[in-house]
Amino acid sequence: MSHITIDGQVVPFEEGQTIIEAATAAGVYIPHLCHNPEFAPHGSCKLCTVNVNGRNATACTFPAAAGQAVCNNTEQLNSDRKRLTQMLFVEGNHFCPSCEKSGNCQLQAVGYHLNMLDNHYPHFFALRDLDSSHPDLLLDRNRCIFCNLCVRASHADGKDVFAIAGRGINKHLIVNSASGNLGDSEITAHDRAAHICPTGAILVKGTAFKVPIGQRRYDHHDICDMSAGEQHGE
Repeated sequence: MSHITIDGQVVPFEEGQTIIEAATAAGVYIPHLCHNPEFAPHGSCKLCTVNVNGRNATACTFPAAAGQAVCNNTEQLNSDRKRLTQMLFVEGNHFCPSCEKSGNCQLQAVGYHLNMLDNHYPHFFALRDLDSSHPDLLLDRNRCIFCNLCVRASHADGKDVFAIAGRGINKHLIVNSASGNLGDSEITAHDRAAHICPTGAILVKGTAFKVPIGQRRYDHHDICDMSAGEQHGE
């Protein structure tokens, strides 16, 4: 088996693994949001950017190769990650104290991990639609970070309910139905796409406070101390 080093730690990898896959298998946490081991890498959030032999690359898309010296937990990389996370907060409407997903939100957990104490940038206060047309699901586009996970998951479900349209400030999540409403799509509360969202953009109705605040996934544990399955809500 071949090896790479991550912050000086020797990490084995198998042929075909990406850096983040090798790191995860070795218990090394690399911050990420758009990556999920169930689906092909996308490289959209850039939080998993590491330095590989002097060159920055997204760990979720960059193949592991023998002899790589990877820097992950550095002051510069973590500062960049914090700025990216702050941008995600201000580009949407993420109000953690009043969000049903608080404590179970991967975006919030990454913010805590990076010691994000404020938003730094002015809020955009984007006007995005809230779709409550589905009997079992709520789609709150205010909390969408365009990670593309619901798009990839719905494709795996064989339904292709979601897609991302537009660019820049006009980028938005769209629903594949004649009306454009979630209630007229093929998605059900049992689909993987209904549970994959790392924020509170897609919620199953009637379950918001099934687990009380204070007893949720990230309430007592830093995301870096959790297994890959726990990080992704499994």
